[in-house]
Amino acid sequence: MSSLLLIINIVGLLLLVGLLYIMQRKHVSFSKRVFTGLGLGIAYGLILHFAYGTDSAVLQESMPWFNIIGVGYVKLLQMIVMPLVFISILAAFTKVTIGKDFGKMAGRILGMLIGTTAIAAIIGISATLIFGLDASEIVQGEAELSRGVSIEERAGEVADRALPDQILDLLPANPFLDFTGARPTSTIGVVIFAAFLGFAYLAVSRREPENAATVKKGIDAIYSLIMGIVRIVLRLTPYGILAIIARTVATSDFGAIYSLGKFVMASYVALGVMFGIHLIIIMLSGLNPITYVKKAGDALLFAFTSRSSAGTLPLNINTQTNRLGVPDGVANFAGAFGLSIGQNGCAGIYPAMLAVMIAPSVGQPIDAQFLITLVIIVAISSFGVAGVGGGATFAAILVLSALNLPVALAGLLISVEPLIDMGRTAVNVSGSMTAGVTTARMSGELDTDIYNGNVEGQTVEA
Repeated sequence: MSSLLLIINIVGLLLLVGLLYIMQRKHVSFSKRVFTGLGLGIAYGLILHFAYGTDSAVLQESMPWFNIIGVGYVKLLQMIVMPLVFISILAAFTKVTIGKDFGKMAGRILGMLIGTTAIAAIIGISATLIFGLDASEIVQGEAELSRGVSIEERAGEVADRALPDQILDLLPANPFLDFTGARPTSTIGVVIFAAFLGFAYLAVSRREPENAATVKKGIDAIYSLIMGIVRIVLRLTPYGILAIIARTVATSDFGAIYSLGKFVMASYVALGVMFGIHLIIIMLSGLNPITYVKKAGDALLFAFTSRSSAGTLPLNINTQTNRLGVPDGVANFAGAFGLSIGQNGCAGIYPAMLAVMIAPSVGQPIDAQFLITLVIIVAISSFGVAGVGGGATFAAILVLSALNLPVALAGLLISVEPLIDMGRTAVNVSGSMTAGVTTARMSGELDTDIYNGNVEGQTVEA
């Protein structure tokens, strides 16, 4: 019987995939197919959830088959992250979109990312105080206690990481190792390596123009090839979202979400306010924030469902360049730096909320000195936070350790972690896109015709 139910579940998913494929063949717009995939995934996930329950053996056996489409899609995106970042930044130098203003451009992006993370910390603190969240009110079950022990063990590995060490971790001692994604900061390492090659190209172009022309031709050819792969993978986005959200909804513990509803609500209020701050920054740059929402929607939706900033990077960069008018170089730097520096959701709001929740349980008063110190530590600790699952926990460990607060209590929220992480990831990606758009605007490089153009004619698949 269980085998028959397993087959039924898989066939149901394949039928929904077939529906999305028919929409693609009929040239339904990319955005409509993405949102259709989201809606179908939620509906199918709810059906599976209430039909079997989260502890059902049939449901647990079905999820690996769902992962072939969902996790498989994320892996394909991760496959193209390093080649895309590397060749796009290098091509930006050959196209002379980066040069003497490189330092100013990078400084603006970093300043925006770190500055918005400090603002995110203030918002997280405010939400915690307004909702009256207190870690002592959360019941610790077996899962929470186990997670707390795991976090304490991890804290022992990272507690001694001073800011100079975090900065050194960004440098690529072995760029070929970084191409494998072996380190949490590998993407930044590839960015730095590509920038060095770009400056070397500029030097060669002045001394040996013939050799530089050969190099440029080769780089442009590889760029076209990599972008071809990107377009192929991005066409799979609606299918990936369908499978990922169906799995997430089907396996969610609604009871735990209800019991921790106040924290979930406070988290999403804080994340919503932070997204509003992004829109205000866009507006202050002289751009229409509604246009930004419409054009960034697909990338933010995928970030929400996948819970992976790194997996969203190709869609992030493609959206910035094709829909928002950001030059390749700026888009790649903003997207890549946003993976490991200044993540507004994971490195800003989340650790700040945890610190304010936990402090009273150990007798730490929530006074002005504590709050100012917390904001500064959050901003500094945002260096080197990985853009994959676990980045928020890593940021929380750094912040709680610096404040001498018990890191094990960060495991209290394990049951609602996936739900909160969805919103955090979307805000992370929005922060990096906001940094790219505003930096391009400040430097006069933003193509306003593309930014203000019709979104239906600017598909991220193109």
